[in-house]
Amino acid sequence: MSKDAAAAVETNTTPDPKKPVARKELTRAQWTRHEIKRNWLAYALLAPFYILFTIFTILPVVASLVISFTDFNMLEMPHFVFMDNYINLLLADDLFLTACKNTFIFGMVTGPVCYALSFFMAWFINELPPKLRALVTLIFYAPSISGNATLVFNLVFSGDSYGYMNGFLINLGVIDSPIQFLTDASWIKPMCIIAAIWTSLGTAFLSFIAGLQGVPRDLYEAGAMDGIKNRWQELWYVTLPYMRPQLMFGAVLSITGAIGFTGITGALATDYESYTLVDHLNEYGSTRYEIGYSSAIATIMFALSVGLNLLIRRMLSKVGQ
Repeated sequence: MSKDAAAAVETNTTPDPKKPVARKELTRAQWTRHEIKRNWLAYALLAPFYILFTIFTILPVVASLVISFTDFNMLEMPHFVFMDNYINLLLADDLFLTACKNTFIFGMVTGPVCYALSFFMAWFINELPPKLRALVTLIFYAPSISGNATLVFNLVFSGDSYGYMNGFLINLGVIDSPIQFLTDASWIKPMCIIAAIWTSLGTAFLSFIAGLQGVPRDLYEAGAMDGIKNRWQELWYVTLPYMRPQLMFGAVLSITGAIGFTGITGALATDYESYTLVDHLNEYGSTRYEIGYSSAIATIMFALSVGLNLLIRRMLSKVGQ
């Protein structure tokens, strides 16, 4: 052990950051302090982000967890009720169970479909020439950032003969009278799923394109020398393993989007056929102001998101094996 490292161990201080020190010569705490001193400027530049992230993300999550064990309603002082909110949610709230069922249906369809669609569209677009690639990317990405997506969807599937879909089907002679796509209970779920898929090519789609463009060409050449014979093997053994960070990022967005499925759904909904967990959360938090109860809903949604993210992380670790 060097003299600087030995002195650091004896005095429980970090060595001089300007002098090289082997990692194995220090404890974890000493090494952390040493690296902070050596890279203080980088940590100083990152500090504003972490401070804001703590204030606006970590603290609200912790506060929501604490409030979920109270009966806080914004008018009276909160009282500790322990697990009453969770017991009522799971055993006495029929709308919560309806919201869980609808969220599960929407999530099981839109989550995997949107994730796979985003990746394969990015894979296809990545093969195009640069100028055409930029144009096609904009065309497919536009619906996800359009504030008028719901307006366009309502226009296409309007429940009268002026709706584009109804007018098209009537002109073909397929139907005699307009279909109430947006008010009929038997149609509302498929319409919401179609709307979600239509607007799904968002940030994950762009991250997949960036990941595909970042794969070094020499990896494909090395793969060909190792026996890769077609594009599917190239995708599985070369592209996907290299893109694990982008795949995980896209998975997180898909999971949170599936669990937080509302937006167009809420705008199109006419009854509880498309009532989701986010709608239930908004009803108790923004309408009834039962903050303790809505915090319990939010905590359950957060726990579900974390669990699914851990599952997806384990699944992605097997890619390319």
